[in-house]
Amino acid sequence: MTTLDRDETHTPAALPRPVIAGRPLPLRAAVPLAVAAGLALLMAFPPYGVWPLAPVGVALLAAAAHRRRLRAGAGLGFLTGVAFFAPLLDWTNLHTGYLPWVLLSLLQAGYLALLGAATAWVSPLVDRARWAWPALTGLLWVGQEALRDRTPFGGFPWGRLAFSQDSSPLLRLAALGGAPLVTFVVALIGGLLVTAVWRGWVTAQRHAPEHTTTPSDAVPGSDGPLDGPAPAGGAVARRWTPVVVPAVVAVALTAGGLLVPVATAGSGDTVTVAIVQGNVPRLGLDFNAQRQAVLNNHVDATIELAERVADGQQRRPDLVVWPENSSDIDPLRNPTAGARISQAADTIGAPILVGAVLLGPDAGQVRNAGILWRPGTGADLEQLYTKRHPVPFAEYVPLRDVARMVSKKVDLIRNDFVPGSTPGVVRAGPTVLGDVICFEVAYDEVVRDTVTGGAQLLVVQTNNATFNVAEARQQMAMVRLRAVEHGRPALMASTVGVSGFVAPDGRVSDATGFNTREVVVRQLRLDDGRTLATRLGWWPEVALAALAAAALVGAAVLRRRQRVRPG
Repeated sequence: MTTLDRDETHTPAALPRPVIAGRPLPLRAAVPLAVAAGLALLMAFPPYGVWPLAPVGVALLAAAAHRRRLRAGAGLGFLTGVAFFAPLLDWTNLHTGYLPWVLLSLLQAGYLALLGAATAWVSPLVDRARWAWPALTGLLWVGQEALRDRTPFGGFPWGRLAFSQDSSPLLRLAALGGAPLVTFVVALIGGLLVTAVWRGWVTAQRHAPEHTTTPSDAVPGSDGPLDGPAPAGGAVARRWTPVVVPAVVAVALTAGGLLVPVATAGSGDTVTVAIVQGNVPRLGLDFNAQRQAVLNNHVDATIELAERVADGQQRRPDLVVWPENSSDIDPLRNPTAGARISQAADTIGAPILVGAVLLGPDAGQVRNAGILWRPGTGADLEQLYTKRHPVPFAEYVPLRDVARMVSKKVDLIRNDFVPGSTPGVVRAGPTVLGDVICFEVAYDEVVRDTVTGGAQLLVVQTNNATFNVAEARQQMAMVRLRAVEHGRPALMASTVGVSGFVAPDGRVSDATGFNTREVVVRQLRLDDGRTLATRLGWWPEVALAALAAAALVGAAVLRRRQRVRPG
């Protein structure tokens, strides 16, 4: 028998309904619900983007794990996690083999197993006060994400509920409390849905003609048939109020996001910015086997832009942004690479933010950096940002000997990338940039530190040549949330796409295709104000996670009291 098979085997077979109040859903219903929860969550994210399915997925997992034993709750949460993360992260297996993808998916699913166990644990609180179910659901999701975003090796925040809401009215809530608040409200709405559906089913059961209640069915604090006889015929409206009210509140909360004020454009100076997406000779891990070709693609595209400027077809940009890995030849040590970048900067007559791989500072080390290259003077070493959060097993290899047993491809990373120590605040003429590189856009503090450091424009330099268009669109969804969170215009510059500009209200403009060579130019209004989310920083997440911990402690106290209660 599995853990799930052993759970709740005492349910009497003679009951007229497959579910009774006071007991969990039978496994034959809970297991499909858990899998459906993961698939609903998956469909809420790009490239599918059916954002209303995010709270539906939350509701399905909450229903499946409610009133279960801890092991069964964990098992159901794990099923949800596998159904969600395995297809969401399938872009990680395109060039590294299946095993790293499987291990990463199982690791992430483990956090939803913890969530399933926590959901089962707080069931006594839900049964004692049904109105608390939505809030508890929201708190547990924030707590789970707070843990997953930080552990192990600095965490992996991909797949946060907030990142599924890039086209939702709830995106605006990011301006008030960042990604944690958006996640909380999405899960809160899921809690409202499960409350409404659960009470609706119980109400239908209570008044089904063939249902009879016996004293042995009674469970303290439960709802439904166990709470007593059916109300008189005139109480229909009162009977269905616990169903209708949560459903109406869920819809109102979703629509209420539109009432949160966000800027549609910056309020400062206007600048013209160009994104150069030079493309690569071929996708895959060996995209940089022709490093000179990748650099030449970006240089040539910039020179072509300069020709259009000279012909009057295009406004001269104040800033040009190249993506991550646009120069995997260290231009500070290789005169040929440096000369080519200088040629591009001098021809366009504007500074270029170059995504470069730099050697050092010590032997055997490299840095993933954004460096400002000015026309006439070349590299500005005072305006250089080194990526603060290198990706484990992709840019550096912890436990290398163990990792080699999983995949020999870890040896493609000959030198470990070393992290930078300062936020990516880059001063480029009339513009102060908040530079983050690739996956760093998923980490709240990395982006926020640039804004508190004075950034007026958020810039995400990324390289999607080793992934696919689904990963690129998922990353663009994160950029949209960051723009709203901090009230800043933003852009994403990718080697192969998707690149584009994002307004402070989250709207995307001039999005490029995937695996194409394109240059897009746009005028942007800068901004140096601070949203409430920027001012509050990490405190909303701390408060919500602390309340989640308090709920777990409260459930422990209630469980202990129930165990020692006479009778």
